[in-house]
Amino acid sequence: MGSKTSLAAKQYRLQQWAAQIQECQSRPENMTVQEWCAAHGLTKADYYYRLRRVREVCLEQSEVHEIVPLTPKAVSSTADADNRTFSKKQDSLCITTGNCCIQVTQDTSKELLSMVLGVIHNAQ
Repeated sequence: MGSKTSLAAKQYRLQQWAAQIQECQSRPENMTVQEWCAAHGLTKADYYYRLRRVREVCLEQSEVHEIVPLTPKAVSSTADADNRTFSKKQDSLCITTGNCCIQVTQDTSKELLSMVLGVIHNAQ
């Protein structure tokens, strides 16, 4: 039981770090990493340690999982087509698995999405 708890804690910590990294990488152009870290109570060394750990987990996840090609189903009616069409105003995608919904936007990095999906997969 203890190992499951520590695994969950590690996954939660990695999710938090990934969110911080995403936020730092979305900082204003005129703000340095060191300034962002100071504003968020982190040392520059902590930030780069967390970045390295998140990248390592992403690489581990990408090595473990293969991409399985999916064949789309043919749309049987125009009502179905209308329900499956995304509006141009929609600026995010919600990926739902179990009771968890992940909001993905155009700004979401592939690395962060891959890491979060891997964490959710391992948690199930």
